[in-house]
Amino acid sequence: MGENKIKVLIGKPGLDGHDRGAKVVARALRDAGFEVVYTGLHQTPEQIVATAIQEDVDVIGVSSLAGAHMYLFPRILELLKEQGAEDIPVFGGGIIPDDEIDLLKKAGIKAIFTPGSPVRATVDWIRTNLGK
Repeated sequence: MGENKIKVLIGKPGLDGHDRGAKVVARALRDAGFEVVYTGLHQTPEQIVATAIQEDVDVIGVSSLAGAHMYLFPRILELLKEQGAEDIPVFGGGIIPDDEIDLLKKAGIKAIFTPGSPVRATVDWIRTNLGK
């Protein structure tokens, strides 16, 4: 198994029941050579952070289409910090208004990919920012 593969967790926090985009990204990342852990639907931020630490991932991607991203994404960052795992970068995706993207980045989310973003952009961002 991949000795130096970048390990990515794709999480679906909250009550959002739509995971087509998350699955498309997860598959694209896998096809690009990453090791991918997908949490499935309806995860709490606590579950996502616990899984990320347990799986020793290099990066977390979270997706939200339900409008709760302004709470859920920063909460994941808070929990990572509480667990001493704030070195795990977090990127987000989903339906996120333009004016909230800067707020999420200021909160510590490293990148946001909205609908229409090519999956290659996510692959390239991970490779560039994880230096592997």
